[in-house]
Amino acid sequence: MEIDEEHEQTLKTHAKEPPKIHRLEESVVNRIAAGEVIQRPVSAVKELVENSLDASSTSINVVVKDGGLKLIQVSDDGHGISYEDLPILCERHTTSKLSVFEDLQSIKSMGFRGEALASMTYVAHVTVTTITNGQLHGYRVSYKDGVMESEPKPCAAVKGTQMMIENLFYNMTARRKTLQNSADDYAKIVDLICRFGVHHTNVSFSCRKHGATRADVHTVATPSRLDAIRSIYGVSVARDLMEVTALDDDQSGSVFKMHGYISNSNYSAKKITMVLFINDRLVDCTSLKRAIEVVYAATLPRASKPFIYMSIVLPPEHVDINIHPTKREVSLLNQETIIEKIQMAVESNLRNTNSARTFHTQTAEPSQSVPLSSSKEANYQSPSASKQEKVPVHKMVRTDITDPVGRMHAYLQDAPLSQHERKSGLNTIRSAVRHRRNPRETADLTSVQQLLSEIDNNCHSGLLDIVKQSTYVGMADNVLALLQHNTSLYLVNVVNLSKELMYQQVLRRFAHFNAIQLSEPAPLSELMMIALKEEDMESKADEVMKQNIAEMNVELLKQKIEMLQDYFGILIDQRGNLSRLPVILDQYTPNMDHLPEFVLSLGNDVDWEDEQNCMQSISASLANFYALHPPLLPNPSGEGRQFYKNRKQTGNGEENVNDPRESEDNLDLELISEAETAWAQREWSIQHVLFPSLRLFLKPPKLMATNGTFVQVASLEKLYKIFERC
Repeated sequence: MEIDEEHEQTLKTHAKEPPKIHRLEESVVNRIAAGEVIQRPVSAVKELVENSLDASSTSINVVVKDGGLKLIQVSDDGHGISYEDLPILCERHTTSKLSVFEDLQSIKSMGFRGEALASMTYVAHVTVTTITNGQLHGYRVSYKDGVMESEPKPCAAVKGTQMMIENLFYNMTARRKTLQNSADDYAKIVDLICRFGVHHTNVSFSCRKHGATRADVHTVATPSRLDAIRSIYGVSVARDLMEVTALDDDQSGSVFKMHGYISNSNYSAKKITMVLFINDRLVDCTSLKRAIEVVYAATLPRASKPFIYMSIVLPPEHVDINIHPTKREVSLLNQETIIEKIQMAVESNLRNTNSARTFHTQTAEPSQSVPLSSSKEANYQSPSASKQEKVPVHKMVRTDITDPVGRMHAYLQDAPLSQHERKSGLNTIRSAVRHRRNPRETADLTSVQQLLSEIDNNCHSGLLDIVKQSTYVGMADNVLALLQHNTSLYLVNVVNLSKELMYQQVLRRFAHFNAIQLSEPAPLSELMMIALKEEDMESKADEVMKQNIAEMNVELLKQKIEMLQDYFGILIDQRGNLSRLPVILDQYTPNMDHLPEFVLSLGNDVDWEDEQNCMQSISASLANFYALHPPLLPNPSGEGRQFYKNRKQTGNGEENVNDPRESEDNLDLELISEAETAWAQREWSIQHVLFPSLRLFLKPPKLMATNGTFVQVASLEKLYKIFERC
């Protein structure tokens, strides 16, 4: 009986009419399509960065909040968006990249469908700020569901475009719940920016969390791909890479050119890292990745998780870029043949370098009691070392940039190191590592961002390489230091270098300074009077003028108390007393002898009317104050010792400072001790603080190549030619 009832129910079900097909509302269609194009926050960042690259940008900055769900902000310095294009900017299938379908066969831009921005407006709140060349002001406009919410509003803007995506997936509850792990999404965004930074070496990238004081990724435009990999993935990765190339120009078959870097047998990691660009597009290719993994597993079993960077260039008509919603994959003509030839090139390189393996070790610092003469053990050379390729003697470099000790110091008989000095090396390394991870802090003021951009654009790539890869030798005189870079020796101006470094660091640490607390508050009026009295003004009338100048400047600075404290870490109370100064470099305190001059420059030299000029001039004043100038007391180790002789009165009341009967007993030993301490502290700061910081942070301006800051004094190759003639 039960079976009959079930059968009857089944017949009734089949007897029902099939469901009717109806047309979905456009808003539903667009939201479904948006969910395909923008799968997670990193998808939105990729689309926005590619748009910035299409706009010929040279600087791209990304800010992320809560893994991209709360905020994604991408700023660039590209050509911007014209006012006439803003109304249709976020409509679906509006693009400047192509006009007809056939354009896909020769397209070179990253975007082409005109779907990305439209998709973002259906799942987030989008705000665009842009300015084009020649415009006096920019425009800001918000979009929702593909259309403008209001007319574009004029606003102040810096060159380029800023895209702000807020509350991503606010109307897709299920998608938002699956993306609650903000740390995971932020890590994906950082990895994406790192990959773009490796390939697009002519563009500087930065990525940081919203509200963070430092960027987690920061790259600088560089002509060297290997330098880009070194700055992003670290020295430990870059030193274990080797170049690989493959080429096929057979017009009847596969036509391609590949260039890249792959890890050797010394590299070891827990997972494979593959950075692949095809015709400048960041893509995935599972077949190629698997083919290379097979080669490594067969050739280098202990290094089967390699690091791979590859750039493949093919004729545009041989690449189908329109096969994936997020353009993550492409289809290649003769793909199997191309993969096979790349696989053979990789295998050939690995087999040629598999004969030796290098082990990187750390050398312990020798004890002070060990003599400089080398022992038999020190002269011993392992058999494997003799098999390595010999370096021509005129190109041999005998120093290591990782050695924190100047080479001249090995030949000086110094006193035993104090406990503080023994710890300084470790502290310097820790500080360097900490800053290496986060080499730059960004600011929200457009004026500061523009000053930082000027620093990036004005960087001299050749001097940058010298600074980063040089070895500190020692001080040549009170101002000049010796640096060795490869086989060349340079004299560098320490004052100019330190001043430029301090200026750049002030801008990078803008509004995020630690504090140096003065032991006692210093009255600004007294400091300014000290600075003014150094000028040649001795009459009473001039004294009154000085007092008036000091009072006016103190009142001016008291009006700027809040700004100086918030932006620069300079704390001045309402009574006109200075009690705090900013920390610009860790482990370094400026010479307070120059404090009066600094305070006076804040009052006299700062342009308080224009924002950018104000920030620039305050930063320059701080840089001049914190620069490593020679101490005011003469160096007692040289001719300056004459200054410390006790002055005696002659019979006619004149001082006699050159009495040949005077001996060392007549020297002012207390003053000499003070001077020796000041000069020794300065040299320690130059060696252990300044030059490690220069390697990490300084971007030498082009002017330093011509103003005498860097002077080449010797080249090993040229010296060998001279000696050969002799």
